[in-house]
Amino acid sequence: MTYLILIYEFFKTGLFAIGGGLATLPFLRDMTFHHPWFSMEELLNMIAVSESTPGPIGINMATYAGFKAAGAFGGVLATLSIITPSIAIIVIIASAMERFKDSVLIQRGFYLLRAATAGLIAGAVFEVILVSLFNMESFAPRWPAVILFAVLVFLIKRFPKVHPIAFIVASGVLGVLLKL
Repeated sequence: MTYLILIYEFFKTGLFAIGGGLATLPFLRDMTFHHPWFSMEELLNMIAVSESTPGPIGINMATYAGFKAAGAFGGVLATLSIITPSIAIIVIIASAMERFKDSVLIQRGFYLLRAATAGLIAGAVFEVILVSLFNMESFAPRWPAVILFAVLVFLIKRFPKVHPIAFIVASGVLGVLLKL
């Protein structure tokens, strides 16, 4: 039964998380409330690992979450379930796009999809910031995390030519050393 629920949840996520990996975050957050697969803290760890490793974040997170929920086979099922809708939709759109590429209705549809995607991603970013920087029970700031965040934002703005990998590695090392 876990496998069927896993397939359903990640197929649904792949179908409706328009805009890429960060758009999957609201769906994954919802899973933390409805299934015992992973907690909000583990979701934040998945985000950190998925953002720091090569590959699309949505697929990385589906693989990790599926593995956490049901082992290696669960990871494979979640990964296949999240990519199947995208593949099907791309094939359908690509075959029809040539006929409808000049349609004003289609152009407006894509415009609205961009707005919806921006909203999903903004909501996910806001959620990650809240959970990462504040204790959600008391809403008290986690000062080491807030300070680290502020310092990294400053450094990224101050040294825009430094490769992002340097900031990722530095953040990981500081997180381990400070036990954040």
